[in-house]
Amino acid sequence: MKSLSPLFSLPNSRTPPAISAIFNSSICSVIRNSNNTQQNPTLKRRRSSKPTINISPAPLIIPTTIPPSSVPPKKVLVPIGFGTEEMEAVIMIDVLRRAGAAVTVASVEERLEVEASGGTRLVADSLISACSDEIYDLVALPGGMPGSSRLRDCKILQDITSKQAEAKRLYAAICAAPAITLLPWGLLKRKPTTCHPAFMDKISPFWAVKSNLQVSGELTTSRGPGTSFVFAVSLVEQLFGESVAKEICDLMLLNVADEDSRKQEFDEVSWSLDHAPQVLIPVANGSEEIEVVTIIDILRRANANVVVVSVEKSLQIVASSGTNIIADKMISAVADSIYDVIILAGGTSGSERLHKSKILKKLLKEQQSGGRVLGAIGSSPAILHKQGLLKDKRTTGHPSITSTLNDGVSGARVVIDEKVITSKGLSTATHFALAIVSKLFGQARARSVAEGLVFEYPR
Repeated sequence: MKSLSPLFSLPNSRTPPAISAIFNSSICSVIRNSNNTQQNPTLKRRRSSKPTINISPAPLIIPTTIPPSSVPPKKVLVPIGFGTEEMEAVIMIDVLRRAGAAVTVASVEERLEVEASGGTRLVADSLISACSDEIYDLVALPGGMPGSSRLRDCKILQDITSKQAEAKRLYAAICAAPAITLLPWGLLKRKPTTCHPAFMDKISPFWAVKSNLQVSGELTTSRGPGTSFVFAVSLVEQLFGESVAKEICDLMLLNVADEDSRKQEFDEVSWSLDHAPQVLIPVANGSEEIEVVTIIDILRRANANVVVVSVEKSLQIVASSGTNIIADKMISAVADSIYDVIILAGGTSGSERLHKSKILKKLLKEQQSGGRVLGAIGSSPAILHKQGLLKDKRTTGHPSITSTLNDGVSGARVVIDEKVITSKGLSTATHFALAIVSKLFGQARARSVAEGLVFEYPR
């Protein structure tokens, strides 16, 4: 796979050979346009491309992580700061940990707790000062604003990343980070680079590449939240090889079949409201962080009022791949509240813990009896099923639980039946969240949010 037009044979530009096999073959084919080529810089540039997902059937039972090997783990640093894009950070962290990497999430702030760009509160594993003497196989920077500026202004991180580049070890950046963070550090010299469309004008026209993924020597760059999966899987392949990257595609449900529709809707009813939607998202230890963070981020981008509540004994929960998330409230604080939408994220152990919450059980029952919206993704449709809330409803869920659903629908990433919406999980979380936005706010709002994510949305 070539990243550039033959007209411009630029040095140190490569794409790992298996990325073509993974993302343009029958196994995943996640992004057909990830290798859009740079044309003659004197010609007018085309509008930026967005990811296209073409996928093939997933196995019925999918493990949550790749079994560990005897080889020492690859060490990865993911720095975060105030305003970091949470989808980009969490998808990277989750995917790399599933592949077997030892990922350190480091705060460039003076405290471990960091508020991300969409308001999600993440807790880092360490302060960046504790990482200065470590050697990493990969340093990967999430984007977001002002997160990318906070990373740029961190001298310790600059030194770590500069040494990484000098030693020709892997480093990567997505969204605003290539232009806002790496460029001022001088780490994009003579390297074809992509980034979020809003920041492309900061990169030299000769080296700016309008692609979803660009691998240039040790540097990998990508465009935004909507390209985070292809970005993360590319990093997995560079660290662990093609076979592990293919396994990750299976784990993340990136291999949903081409013929799978984005959504199927039955017995269509209106969800529109005369006020800003009030959305409740309960979380627990073991909740799937990609699903939690993606849903929160996208709904907040659409201007829904999202409240995240913990069913544990503390606000802080540890998600399924070790990401630490701080909820807004304890579930006891909302026991008597009414929400327009309640959404359950998946994660096997997280779903079990949500199912045990008596307060949540009461809220879900009242939600159904009140004719309000219920949503569930991944393994959590099983919660609604066990509580008798899916009677006569057509649904979908993670492949590991679909056989337990009475009216399961195959061939769709998202299924809507009146005021119940379900989804397969993980990589379908963006489709799920945008489907909710479309039902609540309309297609135009969903399309606008998708454009900001650099995510393809059907017209």
